[in-house]
Amino acid sequence: MTRSLLAASVAILLATIGANAQTTAPATQPAPAASDQPAADQGAADQGNDQAASDDDKQAPIPFEGGQLTITQPEQDSERVLAYDGKQLASNYDVFFDRIVKIGDVNVALVDVGDGGNQCGPAKVIVWKPKDGEIQTTTVEQDECGAPPAAVSDSAIYFVPYLLPGESKPALQWSPTEGLTTSGTLTYTPEPGTGWKDVDPSKLDNIIDAFHNEAVYKAGQALLGNDMPDMATSLLVGGGTEKTASGAFYATGCVPHDCGGNDGFMAVDPAKQKVYFARRGDNGEPQAWPSMKDWPEDIKKAYDDAQGN
Repeated sequence: MTRSLLAASVAILLATIGANAQTTAPATQPAPAASDQPAADQGAADQGNDQAASDDDKQAPIPFEGGQLTITQPEQDSERVLAYDGKQLASNYDVFFDRIVKIGDVNVALVDVGDGGNQCGPAKVIVWKPKDGEIQTTTVEQDECGAPPAAVSDSAIYFVPYLLPGESKPALQWSPTEGLTTSGTLTYTPEPGTGWKDVDPSKLDNIIDAFHNEAVYKAGQALLGNDMPDMATSLLVGGGTEKTASGAFYATGCVPHDCGGNDGFMAVDPAKQKVYFARRGDNGEPQAWPSMKDWPEDIKKAYDDAQGN
């Protein structure tokens, strides 16, 4: 780890609830409410239509360090602009004030800035003003797809990444004195000690949640290896599960904004302690783990029916 063990421990502690088995797309996950200070009024999301912004969509000026942060849209359908006393700090189609927090003795404003839509979440723009200095900004973004949720302590802001099965990502931290640094690395971990007898499809909002089970995770890892994150991504847009006559359960899904182009299928048979995966590859041809010739007929039929639908 590149930071002290204490800093890494704090980051991991803040991540305990979500970092072990987070499977929802970063763009759709809300950030944890980690500050005592409530956010100021936030403008409604820009829907990208041709209607002019109403008064309710306009963010009032935000008093900050002897000046004002403003979010304006100079022209209809143009990018919104974040500025401090007229000095532009950032711009994009979605710019929304989040909150003001205190790190040490420094007031820090957090602003969400992004392209809009739900494929990627917004980046987090950190705004602060050093004593007797000029206004400063830092932009936090991971994998060019928005910032992880921010968790605030007295001494730093921690950015805890969402993890898909098989993933590891750095946990970041920012402070006015140290800037943006890496606290440590978080790795997706299933619930220790869970086995096939604990698998309950009725409790799964998405079949990816089955990877929370240690037995399912290990079986999937043995088949998929380094392909596990890509397989999980192909199931992100999906719903509940269905059952075959033999008692196995399955579901289909797709990559956000690529449904029909990159679709996934996953089946779990707790009785036989087996898992099955298929994903349409980049060339449009399906890949299967294990080979589809080794699939039971009822699961193969479920896959064929899903493809037909």
